Amino acid sequence: MSDSEAESTNDEPMELAPTIEPTVLLKSPPKVRNPQENAQFEAKIATDQGNRFEFLLKQTELFAHFMQTGVGVGKSKTPTSPLKMKPGRPLAKPTEKSKSSAIGDHRHRRTEEEEDAELLTESKKSNNVLVRFEESPSYIKSGEMRDYQIRGLNWMISLYEHGINGILADEMGLGKTLQTISLLGYMKHYRHTPSPHLVIVPKSTLSNWMAEFKRWCPSMTAVCLTGNQDERSVFIRDVMMPGEWDVCITSYEMCIREKSVFKKFNWRYIVIDEAHRIKNEKSKLSEIVREFKSANRLLLTGTPLQNNLHELWALLNFLLPDVFNSADDFDSWFCAKDCLGGDNELVSRLHEVLRPFLLRRIKSDVEKKLLPKKETKVFIGLSKMQREWYTKILMKDIDVVNGAGKSDKMRLLNILMQLRKCCNHPYLFDGAEPGPPYTTDMHLVENSGKMVILHKLLPRLKENGSRVLIFSQMTRQLDILEDYCFWQGYDYCRLDGSTPHDDRTNSINEFNAPGSSKFVFMLSTRAGGLGINLATADIVVIYDSDWNPQVDLQAMVRITKRCNTLITLIERENMELEEKKKQRGRRKHQDLEHQRVAKGKLTHP
Repeated sequence: MSDSEAESTNDEPMELAPTIEPTVLLKSPPKVRNPQENAQFEAKIATDQGNRFEFLLKQTELFAHFMQTGVGVGKSKTPTSPLKMKPGRPLAKPTEKSKSSAIGDHRHRRTEEEEDAELLTESKKSNNVLVRFEESPSYIKSGEMRDYQIRGLNWMISLYEHGINGILADEMGLGKTLQTISLLGYMKHYRHTPSPHLVIVPKSTLSNWMAEFKRWCPSMTAVCLTGNQDERSVFIRDVMMPGEWDVCITSYEMCIREKSVFKKFNWRYIVIDEAHRIKNEKSKLSEIVREFKSANRLLLTGTPLQNNLHELWALLNFLLPDVFNSADDFDSWFCAKDCLGGDNELVSRLHEVLRPFLLRRIKSDVEKKLLPKKETKVFIGLSKMQREWYTKILMKDIDVVNGAGKSDKMRLLNILMQLRKCCNHPYLFDGAEPGPPYTTDMHLVENSGKMVILHKLLPRLKENGSRVLIFSQMTRQLDILEDYCFWQGYDYCRLDGSTPHDDRTNSINEFNAPGSSKFVFMLSTRAGGLGINLATADIVVIYDSDWNPQVDLQAMVRITKRCNTLITLIERENMELEEKKKQRGRRKHQDLEHQRVAKGKLTHP
């Protein structure tokens, strides 16, 4: 024991010797005080970042090369069945780098039996061909796909055949749902790949996705996971686990609640509609969907950029984590300040990186026959009561804002929010509405400038046979509008975040039904602006605008579908405060959208 102890004590100085060096280095002059060393250090960092960017660019160029090989100028005849497929352009032989990337993307995502079955299926093919459609596929029923939708399908097929995930970012209203359904139909009818597929959508669009599958591709079996705990348990046991289906459609909330169930499946495709919901990579939903096992991933969004370029990295990281693995590098390469400042070289580099993975078409480019959207802004003054409350809020009269006889708890924490409430309607403050007893009368209209205009506008629209959507940020404002419609005898529907799924579906179906008597549909912008199809309306009233202009765009597009031949009037009632807010939002939207994506003309198919 003493010998071993002696050996250990003799070894200690040798083991501790390296730890002395940092203390020596700490005594050296700080780099801030040495301009030459500081410049060398910064140059080294810039060189390392440049090397990593060039590596990323080479990877994206490689993907783009594969895409160009498959989606060339030459077109093959659309096959009518898998047995009659005509040879198209052969797939380019992938390099070792792309093979390793594909292996990394597919690791531990399929069971051994499924992988063997897929290999056997592939071995039965006489040659490896890339299908390219020139007309609507035969498995698409109840109509024909438009030319740009067929090009979008071919682009997604090319992505799949080359093992690449992508973002379908067509402008809202161009049929991303149909293009996605056609891709999953291709997987079943032409590639015979084993299901299942997972489609994650907003809660308000579950019924619409189910209806679209039944309409366009009835040969695919789509099921929907929703409901309370008991209903979900029965559905999972009797429907999901037996696996007699092709596509499972569910909401963001169900992904979080039933994540343990979704983790049990080896998904072929995971499709996320309104994908900007995972723009924050640290959100609960974003972290959970990254844990799901899948071979392929597809994101759908009409607004790929909402606030900053970092959100775009979050989407790309979900699709290709091996390529876009560092948020810091991405942010340093594409500095938001430089991009927004008009650095054309930096913007062109961003476009080079995005081009293989992102497809975006603008409605004005592909739908030449659409009538231009007409936007009318109505600037409205404050009513007498609104001016009084506006002044009291600015003077920070807390007693008035809290309401007479109410608790002394301070609620004037956010003056800007209080001013927005005042611009909408003073009755949003406790104690402002006269009563009790509370009556629905002209005072509901006269005490709000916006309600005065709405009171004059709605009778004329009804007389002209129009149907109106009214969007508001505040559900209590919807309560006031609901009282007004009931008082005026207008037949209406309402949808907000608290509306149950069945009631949402019934309201949408009632409003869209032929010969429907529903005149007004009131919606909260956040809940009603996501993927809901209300194309039977021809007028939209934005009662109060969102801080983010993209949210209002989501609402406006609800009536601007390609099949709508009416001129659309977008009524935006702005106060002085709201107009300044919208000007700032529009500037941000123009910088992010036109310079980053639209200017890149990412419409290669």
